[in-house]
Amino acid sequence: QVQVAEFGGGLVQPRGSLNLSCVASGIEGEVYYMAWYRQTPGNGREMVAGITNGGGTKYTEVAEGRFTISKDIAKFTVFLQLTNLRPEDTAVYSCQFKTTRGNFWGQGTQVTVSS
Repeated sequence: QVQVAEFGGGLVQPRGSLNLSCVASGIEGEVYYMAWYRQTPGNGREMVAGITNGGGTKYTEVAEGRFTISKDIAKFTVFLQLTNLRPEDTAVYSCQFKTTRGNFWGQGTQVTVSS
């Protein structure tokens, strides 16, 4: 059974930083892509950043210049470094593992940016 869990969320002041991590276990197929998404109440899930197993990255407009995605494939772990956070970054951040055996999601971790 595949399990995905995110860590590192919390309350941070504007312009602060947080480091999120996401760990998967029980994956049997090959992981070829990992991504971070976020969702706010009343809004749909939006992609933040993605990374291939080869290290190629993609950032959406909300992340460009402020967030950094990285990975440790051997440990089935993907990271998201959040810097210069703004109140509008408040959301539940969740990760996705895309594998040859299917796509798997975590439950998410809450990030709240407030003074």
